[in-house]
Amino acid sequence: MTRRQALLASATTIAAMQFGGAISALAQAAGAVDASPLLKPWPGNYGGTPPWDKFTPAMFPVAFEAAMGELRTEIHAIRDAKTKPTFKTVSEKMELSGETMDRVQSAWGVYTSNLAGKEVQAIAREWSPKMAAFYDELFLDPKLFGRVKGAYDTRASQGLNAQQNRLLERSYRGFVRRGALLSDAQRAEVSKINQTLASAYAEFSRKVLADEETWIVIESEADLAGLSDSFKASLKSAADERKVTGWAVVNTRSSVQPFLAASTNRALREKVWRAFVSRGDNGDANDTKAIIAQILKLRQDRAVLLGFKNHAFLRMDDTMAETPANASKLMMSVWPAARARVGEEVADMQAVADKENAGIKIEPWDYRFYAEKVRKEKYDLDEAEVKPYLELNNILQGALYAAGRLYDLDFKEVKDVPVFDPNVRTFEVTNRVTKKHVGIFYFDNYARSGKRSGAWATRYRGQKKFGGVTNTLGSNNNNFVKGGAGEPTLISLDDATTLFHEFGHGIHSLLQNVTYSGLAGTPRDFVEYPSQVNENWLLTRDVLDKYAKHYKTGEPMPQSLVDKIEKSSTFNQGFDTVEYLACAILDMQLHDRETPVTDIDAFEKEALGALGMPKEIALRHRMPQFNHLFSSDAYSAGYYSYLWSETMDADTWEAFTETGDVWDKKTADRFRLTLLSTGNETDRKEAYRAFRGRDPDVKALFKRRGFPVA
Repeated sequence: MTRRQALLASATTIAAMQFGGAISALAQAAGAVDASPLLKPWPGNYGGTPPWDKFTPAMFPVAFEAAMGELRTEIHAIRDAKTKPTFKTVSEKMELSGETMDRVQSAWGVYTSNLAGKEVQAIAREWSPKMAAFYDELFLDPKLFGRVKGAYDTRASQGLNAQQNRLLERSYRGFVRRGALLSDAQRAEVSKINQTLASAYAEFSRKVLADEETWIVIESEADLAGLSDSFKASLKSAADERKVTGWAVVNTRSSVQPFLAASTNRALREKVWRAFVSRGDNGDANDTKAIIAQILKLRQDRAVLLGFKNHAFLRMDDTMAETPANASKLMMSVWPAARARVGEEVADMQAVADKENAGIKIEPWDYRFYAEKVRKEKYDLDEAEVKPYLELNNILQGALYAAGRLYDLDFKEVKDVPVFDPNVRTFEVTNRVTKKHVGIFYFDNYARSGKRSGAWATRYRGQKKFGGVTNTLGSNNNNFVKGGAGEPTLISLDDATTLFHEFGHGIHSLLQNVTYSGLAGTPRDFVEYPSQVNENWLLTRDVLDKYAKHYKTGEPMPQSLVDKIEKSSTFNQGFDTVEYLACAILDMQLHDRETPVTDIDAFEKEALGALGMPKEIALRHRMPQFNHLFSSDAYSAGYYSYLWSETMDADTWEAFTETGDVWDKKTADRFRLTLLSTGNETDRKEAYRAFRGRDPDVKALFKRRGFPVA
């Protein structure tokens, strides 16, 4: 998150550097370190790119101090100016400040997410509360707020255009939401809470990462029964990397999920599953439940200080959904149909198990395994048949091709851009119509030690016009299990969907065309919308013909296999929906209350019981490992946003299909110009109505998932 976004967000979101450890001795000896590579404008072509080969973790404490000093000087100059407070003397000056801090924070974000070794964790633990205090010092300053309020109060007489007026209004609201209208004592208390939260977020993330860096060793090759050769090779590579004999299933989703879907060893499936769902909940040094209870209390205390009923109302003050009730209404409209579908899915799986005389009742560690058997029985389709056509590099090229056909973006791989890991690939992006340079895009696709789990997109620099036009430096970060030595990396259909999803975020960044960087960021429940829309083009015939080619023969995926995939498109939607949606509902229940939860396990058990959670499914993210909620404020009281965004996504896909051509250029152009390129320059609900002519219709979501449409 950049400094400009700081004006519109909570200080703890900015300062939640995600990993902790012992207090860093590096900071104490900071004066001996040359941090100039982090502090200077980035060198090289393409408007300058981060010189990753010049950075070291030890530079960051020095760089933080220097960047803080520079930003403090810039903000104090705005605060202490004798000029009349106006958009030009306040808002524009803020837009121009903090470029050094932006660069340092961008690099630090990569270190905490992609390169979080022990040294980085130690620095993060020391500096998270320091950075929280620093941002509060600046942006809870009554004198600075006086300048912002002065500009805000006279906005009607300044002749501002719509964008300028929106930026000023949002800046004012951001200061108020942060605590600018509080008393001195109240502001001090808010700042104290922010600092404590920053430390708690770092510690939560450190503990979850520690559990994810464990593994289960398989010593006998017989215990690999059911696994594909390529997956066995990746488990062997994981064991070799960790210097253990045999095969290693690392305690991350990218290893566990395919194992659960394919292994015929039920006892081993259960062992792997239990280790995975118990991350953060083992009653040991890495148990997170006490930290979660602390976070929940601090969030509620802060919300009350800031004038909100609870943390959910605070977090939803600047969202499309607007209130917890609106988000909950959408979630609960989907829940009954999803839960009912799970009952049908379990019955199908139990029938298969009974036919095989397995002598079992379906349990959570059986769900993925027997789902694949049902898929095979119902649709003559299994993952092993599909995977050979989904070679990672080919699917990546398919994503680039779709972006080009829809949005006129061209991608050329370049080797003159420094990277932070040898496996990172970089592409120059140009507009094929204007021939103008757009930016550089980085792909960090493979799992490794020190990299947090999951998949995410980020950007090191965003496009803007004011203060000098800048290009986009964006990235996608996945955790695919790399193929063994000499083997291709074959990914599942779910992984391929993830790749298209994350690249949807990338497209959103690359198409951005805003004047002010302060109007670049969108509401949390809009953020996932462009990425979810982009998933739709993965299974189009054009992409499959060109890029879903068998890794050995080079033949495109046959139509008969495509037909099977399409026919099974609503298969297992009960599981997929319930696994996610239960998490989102519990997130809202955790935060839409005045009395904070203290017993996390008891809450989880009672809440799931009240929902009627099917016993055959576990939460996609149990509370003790829910990084979305507890590594920062980011998705807290906001995990519903995936469903909110998918409602718009399903309706948007219908806009394309209604034309009779999912590549329809006129529709793609309207989508780009109205929604993808405009950042937050207009209200996102109004922008959607301008694109579709109405609000999104939730029926499109029900139809996509194969649920009954009332």
